[in-house]
Amino acid sequence: MIRAVSILLLFAGGLFPSAAPTLESALALLDSAGRSFRSMSGEMKKVTHTAILNDDSTESGTVRVKQTGSKGLTMLIEVREPDPKAYAFEGKKAEIYYPKMKTVQIYDLGKHSNLVDQFLLLGFGTSASELQKSYTLKLAGKERVAGIETTRLELVPKSAKTREHLSQAELWISTADGRTVQQKFTEPSGDYRLITYTQTKWNPNLSDSDVKLNLPKDVKREYPQK
Repeated sequence: MIRAVSILLLFAGGLFPSAAPTLESALALLDSAGRSFRSMSGEMKKVTHTAILNDDSTESGTVRVKQTGSKGLTMLIEVREPDPKAYAFEGKKAEIYYPKMKTVQIYDLGKHSNLVDQFLLLGFGTSASELQKSYTLKLAGKERVAGIETTRLELVPKSAKTREHLSQAELWISTADGRTVQQKFTEPSGDYRLITYTQTKWNPNLSDSDVKLNLPKDVKREYPQK
């Protein structure tokens, strides 16, 4: 009898579904992950959907994120396929590097830097209270993404100015630790970007150079805004 009970207890988690997540429990997990966040590295796959053409394009590569100060982030995305390029974000500056042309394009985000910060921070060190200030939140249920059990949150920006660029964001967080597994950003046109993170390492020891472009000395610098 004791052995039978032990076996039942061992497999109970697989036989009986766990309690459905609530918005409050999901935000508590997100808060916990946000408090401990310092850095992240991993593989990245981005699907860009163009609604008017009903067309998808895919990029894959690596991503590294590091917290700077109390709110800021620096981010480096290095795309391997299909065309090598790299994106770097820091403060009010964004850079796109095209290695085949040895050219880097530099953008001043200016008054849009707060908007960019909001998107970058989504899921990386964001607290529940910060999300609730900026978005109307809705729990969208549980989904398995990249082999991980997740809770999906739907976020609609409260700011009309933000909704000019982003009609809805979606965030998939691990049900185990609240860390980000996937993000989706949908524009008013119906275009969207779906970003999935795999092989992630949380809070690795990243140096400042790990999240900056490694540019050759003879790189050509362009300033498309000028």
